[in-house]
Amino acid sequence: MLALLGFITIIALLAVIMTKKATPVLALIVIPVITALIGGSGFQIGKFITDGVKSIAPTGTMFIFAILFFGILTDAGTFDPIINKVLKVVGKDPVKITIGTGILAMLVHLDGSGAVTFLVTVPAMLPLYDALGMRRTTLATVVALSAGVMNILPWGGPTIRAATSLKVSVTELFNPLLIPIIVGIIFVLFVDYRLGKMEKSRISHENTTDVNVDRKVDEEKAKLARPKLFIVNIITIVVAIAVLISDKLPPTVVFMIAFSISMMINYPSVKDQRERVDAHAKEALMMASILFAAGAFIGIMQNSGMIKEMASVMVSIIPESLGRYIAIITGVISMPASLLFDPDSFYFGILPVLSEAANAFGVSGVNVGRAAILGQMTTGFPISPLTGATFLLIGLTGVDLG
Repeated sequence: MLALLGFITIIALLAVIMTKKATPVLALIVIPVITALIGGSGFQIGKFITDGVKSIAPTGTMFIFAILFFGILTDAGTFDPIINKVLKVVGKDPVKITIGTGILAMLVHLDGSGAVTFLVTVPAMLPLYDALGMRRTTLATVVALSAGVMNILPWGGPTIRAATSLKVSVTELFNPLLIPIIVGIIFVLFVDYRLGKMEKSRISHENTTDVNVDRKVDEEKAKLARPKLFIVNIITIVVAIAVLISDKLPPTVVFMIAFSISMMINYPSVKDQRERVDAHAKEALMMASILFAAGAFIGIMQNSGMIKEMASVMVSIIPESLGRYIAIITGVISMPASLLFDPDSFYFGILPVLSEAANAFGVSGVNVGRAAILGQMTTGFPISPLTGATFLLIGLTGVDLG
Protein backbone atom coordinates (compact mmCIF):
# COMPACT_ATOMS: atom_id res chain seq x y z
CA MET A 1 0.00 0.00 0.00
CA LEU A 2 2.71 2.50 1.04
CA ALA A 3 4.88 1.55 -1.94
CA LEU A 4 1.97 2.15 -4.32
CA LEU A 5 1.22 5.49 -2.68
CA GLY A 6 4.90 6.41 -2.99
CA PHE A 7 4.99 5.72 -6.72
CA ILE A 8 1.68 7.56 -7.18
CA THR A 9 3.09 10.55 -5.28
CA ILE A 10 6.23 10.78 -7.43
CA ILE A 11 4.36 10.31 -10.72
CA ALA A 12 1.64 12.79 -9.75
CA LEU A 13 4.21 15.35 -8.64
CA LEU A 14 6.20 15.16 -11.87
CA ALA A 15 3.04 15.16 -13.99
CA VAL A 16 1.53 18.19 -12.25
CA ILE A 17 4.75 20.22 -12.33
CA MET A 18 5.73 19.35 -15.89
CA THR A 19 2.24 19.98 -17.29
CA LYS A 20 2.09 23.22 -15.27
CA LYS A 21 -1.19 22.31 -13.60
CA ALA A 22 0.14 23.68 -10.32
CA THR A 23 3.13 25.61 -9.07
CA PRO A 24 6.00 23.57 -7.59
CA VAL A 25 5.32 24.98 -4.12
CA LEU A 26 1.72 23.75 -4.09
CA ALA A 27 2.53 20.41 -5.73
CA LEU A 28 5.39 19.64 -3.33
CA ILE A 29 3.15 20.24 -0.31
CA VAL A 30 -0.34 19.17 -1.31
CA ILE A 31 0.34 15.90 -3.18
CA PRO A 32 2.43 14.15 -0.48
CA VAL A 33 0.08 15.38 2.26
CA ILE A 34 -2.89 13.79 0.47
CA THR A 35 -1.13 10.47 -0.15
CA ALA A 36 0.24 10.38 3.41
CA LEU A 37 -3.26 10.92 4.79
CA ILE A 38 -4.55 8.10 2.59
CA GLY A 39 -1.71 5.93 3.92
CA GLY A 40 -2.87 6.54 7.49
CA SER A 41 -0.16 8.91 8.72
CA GLY A 42 -2.74 11.22 10.32
CA PHE A 43 -1.39 14.04 12.46
CA GLN A 44 2.12 12.58 12.23
CA ILE A 45 2.34 14.52 8.99
CA GLY A 46 3.18 17.58 11.07
CA LYS A 47 6.31 15.94 12.45
CA PHE A 48 7.24 14.55 9.02
CA ILE A 49 7.07 18.01 7.46
CA THR A 50 8.92 19.65 10.35
CA ASP A 51 11.77 17.13 10.10
CA GLY A 52 11.95 17.62 6.34
CA VAL A 53 12.00 21.41 6.60
CA LYS A 54 14.75 21.21 9.23
CA SER A 55 16.86 19.10 6.86
CA ILE A 56 16.50 21.63 4.05
CA ALA A 57 16.78 24.76 6.23
CA PRO A 58 20.56 25.24 5.76
CA THR A 59 20.17 25.06 1.97
CA GLY A 60 17.20 27.43 1.99
CA THR A 61 18.98 29.97 4.16
CA MET A 62 22.12 29.70 2.05
CA PHE A 63 20.09 30.28 -1.09
CA ILE A 64 18.45 33.45 0.28
CA PHE A 65 21.76 35.05 1.20
CA ALA A 66 23.48 33.78 -1.96
CA ILE A 67 20.83 35.52 -4.07
CA LEU A 68 21.27 38.72 -2.08
CA PHE A 69 25.08 38.46 -2.29
CA PHE A 70 25.25 37.92 -6.04
CA GLY A 71 22.40 40.40 -6.55
CA ILE A 72 24.33 43.14 -4.76
CA LEU A 73 27.45 42.42 -6.80
CA THR A 74 25.45 42.44 -10.03
CA ASP A 75 23.89 45.78 -9.09
CA ALA A 76 27.37 47.14 -8.40
CA GLY A 77 28.40 46.13 -11.94
CA THR A 78 31.03 43.66 -10.75
CA PHE A 79 30.38 41.16 -13.53
CA ASP A 80 30.15 43.68 -16.38
CA PRO A 81 33.92 43.96 -17.09
CA ILE A 82 34.23 40.16 -16.90
CA ILE A 83 31.35 39.63 -19.31
CA ASN A 84 32.73 42.23 -21.72
CA LYS A 85 36.15 40.55 -21.57
CA VAL A 86 34.66 37.10 -22.16
CA LEU A 87 32.67 38.48 -25.08
CA LYS A 88 35.88 39.77 -26.63
CA VAL A 89 37.58 36.37 -26.21
CA VAL A 90 34.74 34.12 -27.42
CA GLY A 91 33.11 36.71 -29.61
CA LYS A 92 29.52 35.89 -30.42
CA ASP A 93 30.11 32.17 -30.74
CA PRO A 94 27.56 30.21 -28.67
CA VAL A 95 29.58 27.01 -29.25
CA LYS A 96 32.60 28.39 -27.40
CA ILE A 97 30.34 29.74 -24.67
CA THR A 98 28.53 26.44 -24.01
CA ILE A 99 31.79 24.47 -23.94
CA GLY A 100 33.35 27.10 -21.68
CA THR A 101 30.35 26.94 -19.36
CA GLY A 102 30.65 23.16 -19.16
CA ILE A 103 34.37 23.30 -18.34
CA LEU A 104 33.81 26.02 -15.73
CA ALA A 105 31.07 23.99 -14.02
CA MET A 106 33.30 20.89 -13.97
CA LEU A 107 36.16 22.81 -12.40
CA VAL A 108 33.93 24.38 -9.76
CA HIS A 109 32.39 20.99 -8.96
CA LEU A 110 35.78 19.63 -7.96
CA ASP A 111 34.65 20.47 -4.41
CA GLY A 112 31.82 17.94 -4.80
CA SER A 113 28.99 20.34 -3.98
CA GLY A 114 26.20 20.82 -6.50
CA ALA A 115 24.87 23.85 -4.68
CA VAL A 116 28.24 25.62 -4.83
CA THR A 117 28.62 24.74 -8.52
CA PHE A 118 25.25 26.27 -9.35
CA LEU A 119 25.78 29.33 -7.14
CA VAL A 120 29.15 30.11 -8.73
CA THR A 121 28.61 29.15 -12.39
CA VAL A 122 25.08 30.36 -13.11
CA PRO A 123 25.34 33.97 -11.84
CA ALA A 124 28.67 34.33 -13.67
CA MET A 125 27.38 33.04 -17.03
CA LEU A 126 23.71 34.07 -17.03
CA PRO A 127 24.28 37.72 -18.07
CA LEU A 128 26.40 36.48 -20.98
CA TYR A 129 23.67 34.10 -22.18
CA ASP A 130 21.08 36.87 -21.89
CA ALA A 131 23.31 39.34 -23.74
CA LEU A 132 23.65 36.94 -26.70
CA GLY A 133 20.01 35.87 -26.68
CA MET A 134 20.87 32.28 -25.76
CA ARG A 135 18.23 30.21 -23.99
CA ARG A 136 18.49 29.84 -20.24
CA THR A 137 17.43 26.21 -20.55
CA THR A 138 20.69 25.61 -22.43
CA LEU A 139 22.64 27.12 -19.53
CA ALA A 140 20.76 24.96 -17.02
CA THR A 141 21.34 21.82 -19.10
CA VAL A 142 25.05 22.41 -19.60
CA VAL A 143 25.66 23.14 -15.91
CA ALA A 144 23.52 20.17 -14.79
CA LEU A 145 25.37 17.72 -17.06
CA SER A 146 28.76 18.91 -15.87
CA ALA A 147 27.83 18.78 -12.20
CA GLY A 148 26.23 15.36 -12.65
CA VAL A 149 29.22 13.62 -14.22
CA MET A 150 31.64 15.24 -11.73
CA ASN A 151 29.49 14.16 -8.79
CA ILE A 152 30.87 10.62 -9.28
CA LEU A 153 34.27 11.72 -7.94
CA PRO A 154 35.56 9.83 -4.86
CA TRP A 155 34.72 12.71 -2.53
CA GLY A 156 31.23 13.15 -4.02
CA GLY A 157 28.27 12.36 -1.78
CA PRO A 158 26.95 9.33 -3.75
CA THR A 159 30.35 7.60 -3.95
CA ILE A 160 31.06 8.10 -0.25
CA ARG A 161 27.58 6.83 0.65
CA ALA A 162 27.98 3.77 -1.59
CA ALA A 163 31.41 2.92 -0.15
CA THR A 164 30.10 3.32 3.39
CA SER A 165 27.02 1.22 2.68
CA LEU A 166 29.00 -1.62 1.08
CA LYS A 167 31.83 -1.36 3.64
CA VAL A 168 34.53 -1.03 0.98
CA SER A 169 37.16 1.66 0.43
CA VAL A 170 36.30 4.57 -1.85
CA THR A 171 39.30 3.81 -4.08
CA GLU A 172 38.23 0.18 -4.54
CA LEU A 173 34.79 1.35 -5.57
CA PHE A 174 35.86 4.27 -7.75
CA ASN A 175 39.14 3.35 -9.51
CA PRO A 176 37.66 0.91 -12.09
CA LEU A 177 35.26 3.67 -13.12
CA LEU A 178 37.95 6.16 -14.09
CA ILE A 179 37.81 5.41 -17.83
CA PRO A 180 33.98 5.49 -17.99
CA ILE A 181 34.02 8.85 -16.19
CA ILE A 182 36.59 10.29 -18.61
CA VAL A 183 34.40 9.08 -21.49
CA GLY A 184 31.43 10.68 -19.72
CA ILE A 185 33.23 14.01 -19.46
CA ILE A 186 34.13 13.90 -23.16
CA PHE A 187 30.52 13.07 -24.02
CA VAL A 188 29.23 15.96 -21.88
CA LEU A 189 31.53 18.36 -23.74
CA PHE A 190 30.24 16.90 -27.03
CA VAL A 191 26.66 17.56 -25.91
CA ASP A 192 27.73 21.12 -24.97
CA TYR A 193 29.15 21.50 -28.48
CA ARG A 194 25.90 20.27 -30.04
CA LEU A 195 23.81 22.57 -27.84
CA GLY A 196 26.06 25.46 -28.82
CA LYS A 197 25.59 24.64 -32.50
CA MET A 198 21.82 24.55 -32.01
CA GLU A 199 21.90 27.93 -30.25
CA LYS A 200 24.07 29.39 -33.01
CA SER A 201 21.64 28.18 -35.66
CA ARG A 202 18.60 29.42 -33.72
CA ILE A 203 20.07 32.88 -33.07
CA SER A 204 21.09 33.33 -36.72
CA HIS A 205 17.58 32.38 -37.88
CA GLU A 206 15.73 34.50 -35.33
CA ASN A 207 17.84 37.60 -35.91
CA THR A 208 18.21 39.16 -39.35
CA THR A 209 21.16 41.20 -38.10
CA ASP A 210 24.08 40.26 -35.91
CA VAL A 211 23.30 39.84 -32.26
CA ASN A 212 24.11 43.04 -30.42
CA VAL A 213 26.00 42.23 -27.27
CA ASP A 214 26.96 45.80 -26.41
CA ARG A 215 25.86 46.60 -22.90
CA LYS A 216 23.31 49.40 -23.10
CA VAL A 217 23.83 52.12 -20.55
CA ASP A 218 20.89 52.27 -18.16
CA GLU A 219 20.74 55.44 -16.06
CA GLU A 220 19.34 53.67 -13.00
CA LYS A 221 21.90 50.88 -13.35
CA ALA A 222 24.68 53.44 -13.78
CA LYS A 223 23.72 55.04 -10.47
CA LEU A 224 24.10 51.68 -8.72
CA ALA A 225 27.41 50.78 -10.39
CA ARG A 226 30.55 50.86 -8.26
CA PRO A 227 33.38 50.49 -10.82
CA LYS A 228 36.01 51.73 -8.34
CA LEU A 229 35.16 48.81 -6.04
CA PHE A 230 35.63 46.16 -8.76
CA ILE A 231 38.85 44.74 -7.26
CA VAL A 232 37.40 44.70 -3.76
CA ASN A 233 34.26 42.91 -4.95
CA ILE A 234 36.26 40.34 -6.91
CA ILE A 235 38.38 39.65 -3.83
CA THR A 236 35.18 39.18 -1.80
CA ILE A 237 33.92 36.60 -4.35
CA VAL A 238 37.25 34.74 -4.49
CA VAL A 239 37.55 34.59 -0.70
CA ALA A 240 33.93 33.44 -0.35
CA ILE A 241 34.41 30.66 -2.92
CA ALA A 242 37.74 29.64 -1.37
CA VAL A 243 36.14 29.31 2.07
CA LEU A 244 33.25 27.36 0.53
CA ILE A 245 35.58 24.89 -1.14
CA SER A 246 37.81 24.57 1.93
CA ASP A 247 34.75 23.62 4.00
CA LYS A 248 36.02 25.72 6.91
CA LEU A 249 32.61 27.30 7.41
CA PRO A 250 29.08 26.17 6.53
CA PRO A 251 27.90 27.60 3.16
CA THR A 252 25.07 29.44 4.91
CA VAL A 253 27.51 31.30 7.16
CA VAL A 254 29.81 32.09 4.23
CA PHE A 255 27.05 33.77 2.22
CA MET A 256 25.60 35.59 5.23
CA ILE A 257 28.99 37.15 5.97
CA ALA A 258 29.84 37.76 2.29
CA PHE A 259 26.47 39.45 1.73
CA SER A 260 26.94 41.69 4.76
CA ILE A 261 30.44 42.72 3.72
CA SER A 262 29.49 43.43 0.11
CA MET A 263 26.44 45.44 1.19
CA MET A 264 28.41 47.61 3.64
CA ILE A 265 31.19 48.23 1.13
CA ASN A 266 29.04 49.01 -1.91
CA TYR A 267 25.99 50.62 -0.32
CA PRO A 268 26.83 52.09 3.09
CA SER A 269 23.63 54.17 3.15
CA VAL A 270 20.77 52.53 5.08
CA LYS A 271 18.31 53.78 2.45
CA ASP A 272 20.32 52.14 -0.35
CA GLN A 273 20.63 48.93 1.64
CA ARG A 274 16.86 48.68 2.06
CA GLU A 275 16.30 49.33 -1.64
CA ARG A 276 18.83 46.66 -2.67
CA VAL A 277 17.28 44.05 -0.39
CA ASP A 278 13.79 44.96 -1.65
CA ALA A 279 14.98 44.64 -5.24
CA HIS A 280 16.03 41.01 -4.73
CA ALA A 281 13.56 39.96 -2.03
CA LYS A 282 10.92 38.67 -4.45
CA GLU A 283 13.31 36.25 -6.17
CA ALA A 284 14.82 35.10 -2.87
CA LEU A 285 11.43 34.50 -1.24
CA MET A 286 10.03 32.70 -4.27
CA MET A 287 12.84 30.16 -4.47
CA ALA A 288 13.19 29.78 -0.70
CA SER A 289 9.52 28.83 -0.56
CA ILE A 290 10.11 26.11 -3.18
CA LEU A 291 13.11 24.77 -1.26
CA PHE A 292 11.18 24.57 2.00
CA ALA A 293 8.25 22.96 0.20
CA ALA A 294 10.74 20.40 -1.18
CA GLY A 295 11.81 19.81 2.42
CA ALA A 296 8.21 19.05 3.37
CA PHE A 297 7.94 16.64 0.44
CA ILE A 298 11.17 14.83 1.34
CA GLY A 299 10.18 14.66 5.01
CA ILE A 300 6.84 13.02 4.25
CA MET A 301 8.29 10.55 1.74
CA GLN A 302 11.07 9.44 4.10
CA ASN A 303 9.30 9.40 7.46
CA SER A 304 6.00 7.92 6.27
CA GLY A 305 7.85 4.80 5.13
CA MET A 306 6.86 5.23 1.48
CA ILE A 307 10.44 5.28 0.17
CA LYS A 308 11.40 2.22 2.24
CA GLU A 309 8.47 0.23 0.86
CA MET A 310 9.22 1.41 -2.68
CA ALA A 311 12.75 0.05 -2.25
CA SER A 312 11.46 -3.37 -1.24
CA VAL A 313 9.18 -3.51 -4.28
CA MET A 314 11.99 -2.46 -6.62
CA VAL A 315 14.18 -5.29 -5.38
CA SER A 316 11.43 -7.92 -5.36
CA ILE A 317 10.47 -7.42 -9.01
CA ILE A 318 13.84 -8.65 -10.32
CA PRO A 319 13.19 -12.22 -11.52
CA GLU A 320 15.71 -14.90 -10.59
CA SER A 321 16.51 -15.57 -14.25
CA LEU A 322 17.87 -12.01 -14.53
CA GLY A 323 19.83 -12.23 -11.29
CA ARG A 324 23.24 -12.47 -12.95
CA TYR A 325 22.49 -9.22 -14.79
CA ILE A 326 21.66 -7.37 -11.59
CA ALA A 327 24.61 -4.97 -11.94
CA ILE A 328 23.54 -4.03 -15.48
CA ILE A 329 19.92 -3.62 -14.35
CA THR A 330 21.09 -1.39 -11.50
CA GLY A 331 23.14 0.69 -13.93
CA VAL A 332 20.16 1.17 -16.25
CA ILE A 333 17.72 2.16 -13.50
CA SER A 334 20.14 4.15 -11.34
CA MET A 335 19.72 7.47 -13.14
CA PRO A 336 15.87 7.45 -13.29
CA ALA A 337 15.96 6.12 -9.70
CA SER A 338 17.13 9.62 -8.74
CA LEU A 339 13.56 10.73 -9.44
CA LEU A 340 12.22 8.22 -6.91
CA PHE A 341 14.77 7.98 -4.11
CA ASP A 342 16.84 10.48 -2.18
CA PRO A 343 20.53 9.49 -1.87
CA ASP A 344 20.35 8.33 1.75
CA SER A 345 17.35 6.10 1.11
CA PHE A 346 18.90 4.59 -2.01
CA TYR A 347 22.46 4.05 -0.83
CA PHE A 348 21.67 3.03 2.74
CA GLY A 349 18.33 1.33 2.06
CA ILE A 350 18.24 -0.13 -1.44
CA LEU A 351 21.91 -0.67 -2.32
CA PRO A 352 22.64 -3.10 0.56
CA VAL A 353 19.61 -5.17 -0.47
CA LEU A 354 20.68 -5.15 -4.13
CA SER A 355 24.22 -6.05 -3.08
CA GLU A 356 23.04 -9.03 -1.02
CA ALA A 357 20.82 -10.15 -3.86
CA ALA A 358 23.79 -9.89 -6.24
CA ASN A 359 25.92 -12.06 -3.96
CA ALA A 360 23.16 -14.67 -3.97
CA PHE A 361 23.26 -14.66 -7.78
CA GLY A 362 27.07 -15.00 -7.80
CA VAL A 363 27.71 -11.37 -8.69
CA SER A 364 30.08 -9.16 -6.67
CA GLY A 365 28.14 -6.64 -4.62
CA VAL A 366 30.75 -3.94 -5.28
CA ASN A 367 29.90 -4.11 -9.01
CA VAL A 368 26.33 -3.21 -8.13
CA GLY A 369 27.68 -0.26 -6.17
CA ARG A 370 29.75 0.90 -9.14
CA ALA A 371 26.72 0.63 -11.40
CA ALA A 372 24.65 2.62 -8.93
CA ILE A 373 27.00 5.59 -8.63
CA LEU A 374 27.07 6.03 -12.41
CA GLY A 375 23.54 7.41 -12.25
CA GLN A 376 21.80 7.59 -8.89
CA MET A 377 22.11 11.17 -7.63
CA THR A 378 25.11 11.73 -9.91
CA THR A 379 24.06 12.23 -13.53
CA GLY A 380 20.51 12.12 -12.17
CA PHE A 381 20.71 14.52 -9.23
CA PRO A 382 20.33 17.85 -11.06
CA ILE A 383 16.79 16.88 -12.20
CA SER A 384 15.58 15.09 -9.08
CA PRO A 385 12.72 16.67 -7.11
CA LEU A 386 14.19 14.97 -4.02
CA THR A 387 17.17 17.30 -3.72
CA GLY A 388 17.22 21.02 -3.01
CA ALA A 389 20.04 21.52 -5.53
CA THR A 390 17.61 20.91 -8.40
CA PHE A 391 15.42 23.82 -7.34
CA LEU A 392 18.53 25.89 -6.72
CA LEU A 393 19.59 25.35 -10.34
CA ILE A 394 16.22 26.12 -11.89
CA GLY A 395 15.75 29.07 -9.57
CA LEU A 396 19.07 30.65 -10.49
CA THR A 397 18.54 30.13 -14.21
CA GLY A 398 14.90 31.22 -14.05
CA VAL A 399 13.48 28.14 -15.78
CA ASP A 400 10.85 25.70 -14.51
CA LEU A 401 11.34 21.99 -13.87
CA GLY A 402 9.12 21.04 -16.81
